[in-house]
Amino acid sequence: MPTPYAIDHYENFPVASILLPRRLRYPVSVIYTFARRADDFADEGDWPAAVRLARLAEFSQELDRIAEGTAPQTRLFQDLAAVVSRHALPLAPFYDLLDAFAQDVRKNRYAHFGEVMDYCRRSANPIGRLLLHLYGEASPRNLAYSDAICSSLQIINFLQDIAVDMRKNRIYLPQDELARYALSETDLARGRPGPAWKPFIHQQIERARRLLQAGAPLGQALHGRVGLEMRLIIMGGEAILRKLHRSDGNIFAQRPTLSAPDWLYMTYRAALAR
Repeated sequence: MPTPYAIDHYENFPVASILLPRRLRYPVSVIYTFARRADDFADEGDWPAAVRLARLAEFSQELDRIAEGTAPQTRLFQDLAAVVSRHALPLAPFYDLLDAFAQDVRKNRYAHFGEVMDYCRRSANPIGRLLLHLYGEASPRNLAYSDAICSSLQIINFLQDIAVDMRKNRIYLPQDELARYALSETDLARGRPGPAWKPFIHQQIERARRLLQAGAPLGQALHGRVGLEMRLIIMGGEAILRKLHRSDGNIFAQRPTLSAPDWLYMTYRAALAR
């Protein structure tokens, strides 16, 4: 088995942790590296939009080569082609990820929650779908559970990163809902959104919680180490939502994160939950 690619950090991505069977760590690391590098094209550095989109287009062309059965030109995509072939992975989720990352370059406001969910469908759900195919567990029911979990985790990440995204001139909160609560972008940028923030953010938290709960049965449907990792991921999302709720969404003072004690407690609970 080839040496896995290094994994450092990627929000809402169930990385190739020690919980996964060893045989899955390399293919997961390849998928992760594809997503990480493509996301960096959209987010990192000071490239102009045209350069970012050109880099993403190069990735799309490499996917085209895999789809056509011709040899990719770069090492990452040569490795990805082998993983796709070995595990019969669909290519559509990879294209969806690139489409979402390109959208981040072109679009920075979302008119309503339907637009947010459409973005999640392409930015987050493909990861869960690819992993289920990798695990051999891609039944229609499991895919639906996974979509709910991944979309919820993406929304939770949006709530965690409101202040961070504002600095990038991005707002993933639905514009019509902000307007309904008379919340202005200026107040958000200043970190002083006013009394309407509390009911607004609690609505966002509750909706993300319901979505996460809708997918939670996947933690029991999957078995062994894969099931344990999934239960841990779900519990991590629940823990962040509790922190957001307790602080009334005061992400302007401190971004909620999971501590070492949180991870220890969740691992204990996840192990007992089977």
